Amino acid sequence: MSATDWAGVAEELDAHGCALTSRLLSDAQCREIAGLYERTELFRTTVDMARHRFGSGTYRYFTHDLHPLVAALREALYPPLLAVARDWADRLGRPAPWPDDLGAWLAMCHGAGQERSAQILLRYEAGDWNALHRDVFGDMVFPLQVVVGLDAYGTDYTGGEFLLVEQRPRAQSRGTTTALAQGHGLVFTTRDRPVRTKRGWSAGAVRHGVSTVRSGRRHALGLVFHDAS
Repeated sequence: MSATDWAGVAEELDAHGCALTSRLLSDAQCREIAGLYERTELFRTTVDMARHRFGSGTYRYFTHDLHPLVAALREALYPPLLAVARDWADRLGRPAPWPDDLGAWLAMCHGAGQERSAQILLRYEAGDWNALHRDVFGDMVFPLQVVVGLDAYGTDYTGGEFLLVEQRPRAQSRGTTTALAQGHGLVFTTRDRPVRTKRGWSAGAVRHGVSTVRSGRRHALGLVFHDAS
């Protein structure tokens, strides 16, 4: 975690709405987490994206009994992301309800009726894709989340780039694509981000998805810092 230039991440988020971290997981750790997909007892539900018209592929929501690696990664990412979240809230003139401690924030989510784990393990086969969307599960929202690539881009799979589309104030939408390197994280905005305009700061609405996987199999770990209703 300390190898990541968090000031640089904040600058990239301001410029593009997403930013890559340094390597967070080793190859072996990536394989370990991807392999959890077969252990159905670790998950509260499985979502078939085609059935719900979300795209094609499947993903599984972990229970609150997270694998130690997943739990540790989420805990370690919260403090540097919290600094960005508070800065964004200040620029947009919004409340910043997030305490210093992730557990305290999650307790607030649960008190508001958002009690279900929102940590996701995704699997895409050739031909699968994910429609543009936002991971907002209630009124309690943390404005940043992280996806970690678990397979080797260009070797284990091709295609399947991360997509981010921003609706700019009074302008055409702008798209960004990112190839996720194995073990690296991509920080991106959950819902919107501050964008400077002639009238000051405005909220630029953002959605994200995944382009069509051309070959192979793609796993990714989604870390969300609020729970679901």
